[in-house]
Amino acid sequence: MIDPVIRTDRLELHVVRPGDYELLAVDRSDPRLWIDRGFTNPHGYLVDDPGPLPYRLPQVRMDPSSAPYLMRVAVLRDERVIVGGAGFHSLPDDEGTIEIGFEVRPEFRRNGYGTEILHGMWGWVIDQPGVRTLRYSVGIGNTASQRIVRSLGFTHVGVQEDEEDGPEDVFEMSVDEYRARAGR
Repeated sequence: MIDPVIRTDRLELHVVRPGDYELLAVDRSDPRLWIDRGFTNPHGYLVDDPGPLPYRLPQVRMDPSSAPYLMRVAVLRDERVIVGGAGFHSLPDDEGTIEIGFEVRPEFRRNGYGTEILHGMWGWVIDQPGVRTLRYSVGIGNTASQRIVRSLGFTHVGVQEDEEDGPEDVFEMSVDEYRARAGR
């Protein structure tokens, strides 16, 4: 399995490896987590709230090679601590669309880490086979995430109903347009 670390100005986005998923499935605060990776989790990312873990665990068990897409932890490079995470909901669909989700721990918000995580993930995935469209869905009341996606120039393409989160605005951008805007 490839295990590329995505590097941004201040962050490293590390793959949650299949073995990590198995430890997380038993005890999300297992002290063996991340020890061999050179970073720590003092702020409890995924500990109190499993986030997307219940959805991603069966996916990675079925296809371990999907791990680089499904979940990554965002590590503050200088402090070597997890400040959040991101991942795609699945591999690209038949039309080449791939949808992202991310979280920044509350104590690290309002520092631009969310935008940096998104650019890191999108910058990596646009070079992966079969990806043609980037999708970002966000709760209608999530003003911070709404502000981020609008500032990046994504087009509002509709509204969907999420079983857990309720109505969400859906935004998309083609890979070609993202490359042109990001200068890639």
